[in-house]
Amino acid sequence: MRALVISGGGSKGAFAGGVAQFLIEEAKHHYDLFVGTSTGSLLISHLALGKIDKIKNIYSSVNQDSIFDSCPFLIKKRHGSEIIAMNHWNILKNLLKGKKTFGESENLRRLIGESITKEEFDTLKNGSTDVVVTVSNLSLNRVEYKSIKDYSYEEFLDWIWISSNYTPFMSLVRKDGCEYADGGLGSLVPIEEAIKQGATEVDVVVLHTEVSYYNRMPSRNPFELITTMMGFILDRIENQNIRVGKLVASQKNAIINIYYTPTILTTNSLIFNKEKMTHWWMRGYLYAKNKNSESMPIQPEIQE
Repeated sequence: MRALVISGGGSKGAFAGGVAQFLIEEAKHHYDLFVGTSTGSLLISHLALGKIDKIKNIYSSVNQDSIFDSCPFLIKKRHGSEIIAMNHWNILKNLLKGKKTFGESENLRRLIGESITKEEFDTLKNGSTDVVVTVSNLSLNRVEYKSIKDYSYEEFLDWIWISSNYTPFMSLVRKDGCEYADGGLGSLVPIEEAIKQGATEVDVVVLHTEVSYYNRMPSRNPFELITTMMGFILDRIENQNIRVGKLVASQKNAIINIYYTPTILTTNSLIFNKEKMTHWWMRGYLYAKNKNSESMPIQPEIQE
């Protein structure tokens, strides 16, 4: 049983899409199970359907307005690079409305509904491949994994959306009497879950470099401080997930193939830039192609 696991990583999900495209179309890997967290959850339904061009077009056309109906930050350019600053007016409006987060991402929920049709959902649900998304249940203090086999169309789209809601910058969702947030808060790289469900070989896309190559700049405002703290926490969760995944794999005699990003794609994955994401998709494809060509055994020459 083979599984594809895609980690969280916001806009960097475009890189994961490129890696997955190579693995599915060129390497001809057949997956029985897809497990995703956050941006990985947005990708896996289309990958399981084999509709790679469709999700590629989506990832190469989204922008801030596609995700946020109330964006909590402004994007500014300084010295040729993009940085974020607090959108005080939007944050204030959200607080006055009694919202619990700085921003709202209802537009993302609509985009998910527009990109996955009822017919596509039924095809997946009735097929042999399982699609699982990761969510964090803040009320019960636990990570939950939601399989497409267990839910209706609207319910499963909600879980995809919830998995992708990077709180406190995106919506906090109350469902089934509990408050839910981004799956990455508990399981950023859900390798362990894939193996628990019976996977004997797991291809894993980690939207982070294997080794940290940079020091974070000093925070200039409370907003940047929160993003820095969240980044630190998620890095620790990612490292722990990978260590535990490798341990479980060794106990179950499972094989893990990990695809890290070879370089730092961005220091802020909440910025959705069409041109950059299109480029990252191609980089992911070429990286996977190069990595697989390097791992292929050299065939000995036949002497006549």
